[in-house]
Amino acid sequence: MVTDSFDDKSPAITNIKKNESAIQVDAVIFTFSQEIEKYVIAYYDCEKVGEYAMACGATSVYLLRYHGKRFGFFRTWVGAPACIAPIEELSTVLNTEKIIHFGGAGCLDREIARGKIMVPTEAYRDEGTSYHYAPASDYIGIKNSDIVKAFMEEKHIPYVLGKTWTTDAFYRETVNNFEKHKTDGCISVEMEGSAVQAVCDFRGLDVYMFFTSGDLLDAPEWTSRTTEGQIKHTQHDPGHFDIALALAEYVVKI
Repeated sequence: MVTDSFDDKSPAITNIKKNESAIQVDAVIFTFSQEIEKYVIAYYDCEKVGEYAMACGATSVYLLRYHGKRFGFFRTWVGAPACIAPIEELSTVLNTEKIIHFGGAGCLDREIARGKIMVPTEAYRDEGTSYHYAPASDYIGIKNSDIVKAFMEEKHIPYVLGKTWTTDAFYRETVNNFEKHKTDGCISVEMEGSAVQAVCDFRGLDVYMFFTSGDLLDAPEWTSRTTEGQIKHTQHDPGHFDIALALAEYVVKI
């Protein structure tokens, strides 16, 4: 069975060689948004310090200086296997134990407004990657959700707490599966959360996760809930990077 893929009894054939000269940073923040990457480069004190490469191209890695702290920053790829690749290769450029994971997610509850922050507590493992990093189970716990929740409350940022549904196949989010996951307490659907948590658990990293509420599945017909060219209240909203940066400052103190 594919869900029996977890093997902690034998070594991996391919392994990442840690760079002993990797840049020490207090935390790493990654985004999925090209618009946010442009915003950070334009408005923050950051410099390119390396790259993570794949066959589809390289992503630039930046050192960002903010309030006396040093943070890593890069734009990752969509989808669980591609998203976890830079996490696995993290130590080739950067050295840290804390990761801020944020991005857009589909919304399973029409009562949750577009752009609202969603804090996941558990992730349903409807993808393949996590089964190579953790024993099979329906859900994986998002270990630091209480810390993210405490941050949101301290900063007076409105948020919604609930489970998330992580899937590889967004064009196969069927009506029956939507109803099943909504009934089970999922408020969001995305493509990376459960895998990111699994690889971070396996590699001994702390990940802090939140999503931006986006397109709506809980409607007679799917709706994007955006207008053409809209940035505000989307996953490209620079304000959500500012939240991620403030969260990075917060978790560094823990």
